[in-house]
Amino acid sequence: MARVPVLKSPDELTGEARRIAETIVDTRKSLEGPFSVWLHAPEWAARVAHLGTLVRWEGTLELRTRTLAALVVGRHFQAQYVWGIQGVIAAERNIPRSTIDAIRDNRSDGIPPEDLQIVDFARQLLRKNRVDEPLAQAVMARLGADQYVQLTTCIGYYAMLAMTVNGVELPPNPNYEALEV
Repeated sequence: MARVPVLKSPDELTGEARRIAETIVDTRKSLEGPFSVWLHAPEWAARVAHLGTLVRWEGTLELRTRTLAALVVGRHFQAQYVWGIQGVIAAERNIPRSTIDAIRDNRSDGIPPEDLQIVDFARQLLRKNRVDEPLAQAVMARLGADQYVQLTTCIGYYAMLAMTVNGVELPPNPNYEALEV
């Protein structure tokens, strides 16, 4: 059970909080996940939603790359909601099941080299709070400075989501794959 009430509809809110919730529903189709609890701090929810729009759909970083990073973050933090929804998105973005399974199991075998580079980058940043120079240089050469920064920001954004859902003990969506923790 979540540590704070899980809000499911803008109808549960009033005033500015309700307006913010309605905007979130307009762009995301529901209050599912972290927004169901972020709306206890409506201004924070609005600002995170704005950042989330940029991280998830805008910018030039390939969507598939963002999803690989989000999967690694979800696994690293054992964040059920993040893992579950990103697994669905990964399938939609043609990320092989063998790659999803390898990330879930903290393995590298079965991950194509171009995906493994992104997975290793995210793993190093999360596990060591740094990226080894050879890998950093390889990712920089592949993505360029702009997308390199977008990738690191993407990892940070999903870490924030993971910490939020874990901190409030948000139950996982039963329709999505769960991690064994």
